[in-house]
Amino acid sequence: MKKVGVLGSGAVGQTLADGLLKHGYSVMRGSREPEKLSAWKNGAGDNASIGTFVQAAGFGELLILAVKGGAAEAVLEACGQSLSGKTVIDTTNPIADAPPVNGVLQFFTGPNDSLLERLQTKFPAASFVKAFSCVGNAWMVNPNFGDQKPSMFICGGNEQAKRDVRALLDQFGWDVEDMGGPEAARAIEPLCMLWCIPGLRGGGWNHAFKLLKK
Repeated sequence: MKKVGVLGSGAVGQTLADGLLKHGYSVMRGSREPEKLSAWKNGAGDNASIGTFVQAAGFGELLILAVKGGAAEAVLEACGQSLSGKTVIDTTNPIADAPPVNGVLQFFTGPNDSLLERLQTKFPAASFVKAFSCVGNAWMVNPNFGDQKPSMFICGGNEQAKRDVRALLDQFGWDVEDMGGPEAARAIEPLCMLWCIPGLRGGGWNHAFKLLKK
């Protein structure tokens, strides 16, 4: 698997696209306005390209959804039939437009719901795997925390899709923790809230989670 379509023109999409290129993948970044990614393409090398959402979805053997949670459904709708049969790494979190309360983000989902589950239900032809949602983009690719690998929590309903995502996360330097089926996203997505609290309260953003085992 060497061709990846990255859906999203923001910082998360660029970080992951750059990491993929570094690890030898061919990458197409998709956007509603591909021309605004021209500067990135011109500086990213021969294996980088840009296109619309549907073009990037058609290009990738693997897809990465890297947009705001509130825009996720619309972006996937724009991909049309190009999603069919694809593994989609879902990096999104259901962050509401309302401001944080004492450093705690607000979500538009509830405790018995998750954005990943909503996306999987609405787009059943694709296999969604939650990943990269519990850490900031600065630490997504080969994070350096000394001699410890931080934990990346994943979940999804397709075992082969999770194996594909695990292989990528291994390259990116993560200790992968498979939490099971799509329902586990109800626990994984709120880790974004916890991860953001130190930063929003002035304590910095240089941290990640580690699941300790005995």
